[in-house]
Amino acid sequence: MSKLIKLNKKNNHLVEVVINRSEKLNAMTKPMWIELGKIFKKLSKNKNLRCIIIRGEGGKSFSPGNDIGEFKKERSSSKLAKSYGRYLHGTLGAIFNCPIPTVALIEGICVGGGLEIASCCDLRICGKSSRFGIPIKRLGLTMAPKELEVLLSVVSYSTAMEILFEGRVFSAQEALEKRLVNKVVDDKDVAKEVYKSAELICEGAPKVARWHKQFARNILKNGKVTEKINNLGYKCYDTEDFKIGYKSFLDKTKPKFKNK
Repeated sequence: MSKLIKLNKKNNHLVEVVINRSEKLNAMTKPMWIELGKIFKKLSKNKNLRCIIIRGEGGKSFSPGNDIGEFKKERSSSKLAKSYGRYLHGTLGAIFNCPIPTVALIEGICVGGGLEIASCCDLRICGKSSRFGIPIKRLGLTMAPKELEVLLSVVSYSTAMEILFEGRVFSAQEALEKRLVNKVVDDKDVAKEVYKSAELICEGAPKVARWHKQFARNILKNGKVTEKINNLGYKCYDTEDFKIGYKSFLDKTKPKFKNK
């Protein structure tokens, strides 16, 4: 694993993925996109994980997206851009389709590809000074359809068009109003708030969290509840964790789920 993407294991249930290029505000390069995708594909296979936090190093920026300096060599034509896109879109897909609950810890700048990474997460918590936007119109570039799909999974059509048409970089409060983020807190409290959320996620029955994510994604994709997903909704009653949770509720004790 490269030093530009770090993996910090907090315990058996929680890990932190760090975009580690603070001297460039965590701008993404092709090798970083590839590495980030590999990490999420590997983490997705971990049956014990209950939550993944993703953040940018340094406290000033989650990520401003792609390193523009790379464009001349890697994305100066449609052919090159398409080749680059396979890695970028593969990574966004790996994050978006990860079965484990994900939380974006956003400090400072979160624009362009950085906002796309955050949008692939299930929850987004940011500081009051955070800034958001996708100003690619200034570069004469479109947002690739696969990337737009991610944005549309978070905000409405008209909000997505406003973000792209106007190309503004806007405040955390406006991001909250647009439902781009779940919560805005004081800058000094972002990490604390994210870890509080992660701890609550980890306390729950792991299979239940994964099922909820699977149900929601399936419903949004199909526009309805399929018979298959409806039947899957009853599987929780056959788990050991249901018996543990039910008994704990009756005994008024805190459940200790086994992920079984």
